[in-house]
Amino acid sequence: MLSEKSFTSKSNNLLTLLVVFWCALLSVTTLSAQTSKRDSLAYRLHRLESTHTFNPKDTTHIHLLLRLAYSYRYLDNDSLYSISKRAYEYSDAIDYNYGKIKGLDAMAGYYYNKGERKKSMPLFNQALDLSREMEDIESEVAILNTLAQNYSFEGNYAEALNLNLKAIDLARQINQQQMLSVLNENIAGLYADQKDFKNALMFYDTVQKINRELGNEVIDAETQSNMASLYKDAKDYKNAMFNINRSISTFEKYKVYDWLAYAYEVKGDIYLDQEKYQWALYWYDQSNMLFNDQIEDDRIKIQLLNGMAKVHLGLGRDSLSHVYALKGLELSKQIKALQGQIDCSETLYKLHKKKGEDTQALAYLETFKSLSDSLFKDKNKQSLSLLETKLHYEQEKQELIEANQVALAKQRNYIYFSIIILLILSIITFVIRRSEKIQKRLNKKLKEKSQAVAEREAELHEINKTKTKLFSIIGHDLRGPIGALHGLLNMFTEGEITKNEFLSFIPKLKTDVENISFTLNNLLSWGQNQLNGVVTKPKRVSLDKIVVSNIQLLSELAGSKSIKIINQLPENPLIWADQNQIDIVIRNLLSNAIKFTPDNGLITIEAEEKSEMLQVSIRDTGIGMNEEIQKQIFKNSTNITTYGTNNEKGTGLGLSLCKEMVLKNKGEIWLESVPRKGTTFFFTVPKAEKRYQKAS
Repeated sequence: MLSEKSFTSKSNNLLTLLVVFWCALLSVTTLSAQTSKRDSLAYRLHRLESTHTFNPKDTTHIHLLLRLAYSYRYLDNDSLYSISKRAYEYSDAIDYNYGKIKGLDAMAGYYYNKGERKKSMPLFNQALDLSREMEDIESEVAILNTLAQNYSFEGNYAEALNLNLKAIDLARQINQQQMLSVLNENIAGLYADQKDFKNALMFYDTVQKINRELGNEVIDAETQSNMASLYKDAKDYKNAMFNINRSISTFEKYKVYDWLAYAYEVKGDIYLDQEKYQWALYWYDQSNMLFNDQIEDDRIKIQLLNGMAKVHLGLGRDSLSHVYALKGLELSKQIKALQGQIDCSETLYKLHKKKGEDTQALAYLETFKSLSDSLFKDKNKQSLSLLETKLHYEQEKQELIEANQVALAKQRNYIYFSIIILLILSIITFVIRRSEKIQKRLNKKLKEKSQAVAEREAELHEINKTKTKLFSIIGHDLRGPIGALHGLLNMFTEGEITKNEFLSFIPKLKTDVENISFTLNNLLSWGQNQLNGVVTKPKRVSLDKIVVSNIQLLSELAGSKSIKIINQLPENPLIWADQNQIDIVIRNLLSNAIKFTPDNGLITIEAEEKSEMLQVSIRDTGIGMNEEIQKQIFKNSTNITTYGTNNEKGTGLGLSLCKEMVLKNKGEIWLESVPRKGTTFFFTVPKAEKRYQKAS
C-alpha cells in the first residue's frame, strides 16, 4: 500500500505512471463490460428485427428497445433519447401504456440532465398521470423518485421531501423494499444537505435495516458511498474512509462503473478536506478517466472538476486549477446547477486573488456572494419547510395515536358489554342444551350420513361425466380416422383401388395416424389423472431441454406449414417440477400454436423470472380467438373442439390437460389473444433453487 507521506519528485513520477496505467486498464475493462451488455441486447434486437414476420410495434420489440435505451443511461444520453423516443412512438401507435410511460420517463430524464427543465417537466408529468391512470404503482414510484431527486438538485428540498414521502406510502402498498431503501436514503440526503446530520443518520439507520433484508451488496455499497460523503461533511474522516473503501471494493467487484466514478470522487473529496492533495488527485484522476471514457453524469462531474481545481490550487499548479474551475463553471451554467456555480466561482476567486489579479477576483467574489446569499436564503426557507413537514408528520402521528386510544377505549367498553351478554346467553344455552342434547346428536348423525351420500353422489356424477367424455372422444375423434383407415385397407386388399392410388393416400394416412397417436397420449394421460390420480414428482429440470426436444418433435409438422419457431429462453433455466407433466404442457401448447398459425407464421417461446416463479410464454401469429372462447377455454365443464388453419382437428383435451398439469406443479395458466393477430399462452412454474452460492 502506498504511504500517505509527502511525495518526492521521483515518487510523483512513478505514481503518475502507475495511475495512468491502472486507469487505462480499468477503462478497457469498463468499456468491454458495458459494451458486452449492450451488444447482447443489440444482438437480440437485430435477431428479432431480421425475422420475415417482424412487427416493430410488437411489445417484445418495444421492451428490447427500452432495455437498450436504459443501458445507455449515464453513458450516451443522445442514444438514450433516440432509442427511447422510438419505443414511445411504437407504443403510442398501439396504445401500449407501459411502453409510453417508460419512454416518456427516459426522454424527460434526457432533457433534465441537459438542464432543459421546461421540456422535461411536461414529459415527467405526462408519464406520472398515465401511470396513475393505469394504476401502475411501480412506475409511479419510480417517476416520483426521479422527480424528488431533481427537485433536491435544484435546492427545492420541501417539494423533494413531499414527493419522497408520497412515494414511500406507495412503495409500502406493493412491498417494494428496494425503492423504500432508495426513498429513505433520498430523505437522509435532504437532511445532510441542510447539515442536519442527526436526522440524516436516523434515516440512514432505516436504510441499512432495509438493505440487510434485501441482502444486495451493490445497493448496500451505494448507501455506504453516500454515508461517506455525509461523514466527510461532518469532519468524521475515519468513518468516511471506512464506508467509501467498502463501497469501492463492491463496485469494482461487480463492475458498477457509474457509482464507482462517484465513489472515487468522494474519496478524493475526503483527502482534499484533509489537505492531502496528492492522494486527492490520485482518486480524482481515476474518477475522471471513467467520465472521459463513457460516463455522462454532469452533476457529479461538476463536483469532480471543482475538486480537481482545488487540488491543483493546493499543489501550486494555478494554470491547471484555472482550466478545471472554468470547465466546472461552464458546465454548471449549462445545466443550471446553482451549487456548482457557487463552488467554482469561489475557487476562481481564490485563484485570481492568489495571483494578484484583483479585478477578476472581485468579479468572481461578487458572483460567489450573490449566488451564496440567494442559496442561503433558499436553504433557510427549505430548512423551515423541512421542519414544518416533520412537525406536521409528528402531529398527525400523535393525533392518530390519540384516535387509536379513544377507539381502543370504546372497543374495551364493547367487549365488557359483550362479555356480560355472553354470560347471560351461556346460562340460557346451558339450560336449553340439556333438553336438546339427544336431538342434536341424532341430527348430527343424520347430517353426516346426508353429507356422505351427497359426496358419493358427486363422485358418481363426476365418474359418469368422465365416462361419457371418454366414450364421446373414442366414438367421435378416434373411430372416424381409424374407420377411414380400415375402409381404405379393405378397398386395397379387395382390389377396388390400385397400388398407386393407395400410395397417394399415404401422406393423409400418416397425418391421421400422428393425430391418433397424439390424441391417445393426451387421452391416456388425462384419463389416468381423472380416474386414478397422478402423483406429481418434482425435481430439478432444465426447461430448455424440454422445449428443444418438443421443437424437434414438432419440427416436421411446423415445416409442413413453413412456420418458424424461435426459442428465446434465457441460458439454462432450471425449474422445480415434474418433467413428464411439464413436457405434456409444452407439447400441447406448441402443437396448438402450430395448428392455429397459418403458413409462414412465427412462434416465439420466452421465459421471464417473476420472484420465485418462472413465467413461460408461447406466442403465435395465428388466427387468435374471440372473448367468448377465451372465457370458456379453461373451464372444466367445457370441451371445445376447433379446427386449425389446415382443418387439423383436436379433441379439446389438450388445454384441460395443460391446466391440470400446471396446477399440480403449483403454477397458473392463462392466455392473451387478439382475433386475426395471434395468441399468447402463459404459465408459471417454480424456479429451482441454486445449488451453489458465489463465494464472498
